[in-house]
Amino acid sequence: MYKQITYIAVAAMLASTVAAEDETAPFFGFMGAAIALVFSCMGAAYGTAKSGVGVASMGVMRPDLVMKSIVPVIMAGVLGIYGLVIAVIISTGIPDTGYCMFGGYAHLASGLSCGLSGLAAGMAIGIVGDAGVRANAQQPRLYVGMILILIFAEALALYGLIVGIILTVKASSGCAASAAPAA
Repeated sequence: MYKQITYIAVAAMLASTVAAEDETAPFFGFMGAAIALVFSCMGAAYGTAKSGVGVASMGVMRPDLVMKSIVPVIMAGVLGIYGLVIAVIISTGIPDTGYCMFGGYAHLASGLSCGLSGLAAGMAIGIVGDAGVRANAQQPRLYVGMILILIFAEALALYGLIVGIILTVKASSGCAASAAPAA
């Protein structure tokens, strides 16, 4: 009798521990959504500010090239949209109940991959945009080279977006697999 009560008590403790761990899973999921948006917007803000300073400085010497040189600012702004897309996908993928730790960690990884790659791309776009538009004012043949470098910098954020989407899909399939009863 005593052994049976002990086994029941241990089983109840284990069940409460597992439930307590799963209660923290949404924290990691929502942190992934926040991280994706915040870091992508930080990259977008830095890229916009840094290349915008170059456009303003170049505009003093060559005002006719301002509209042509606004491309880095637009490309930096797109980075924030990448973070918004992942944040919305993650936050809509977090159910009210039945959310597992695997899903929380996968959503956190998704947000980190998109957010940090957006931050890195924003820094690259800002630096290249600033130097590129100033150089374009002095030598117009550098424009195509600047655009190519900006495209490759933007691709870094696109890679993070793609990996983030893949991880988000994996999160929903992983939680469904852990919820299935063992045969």
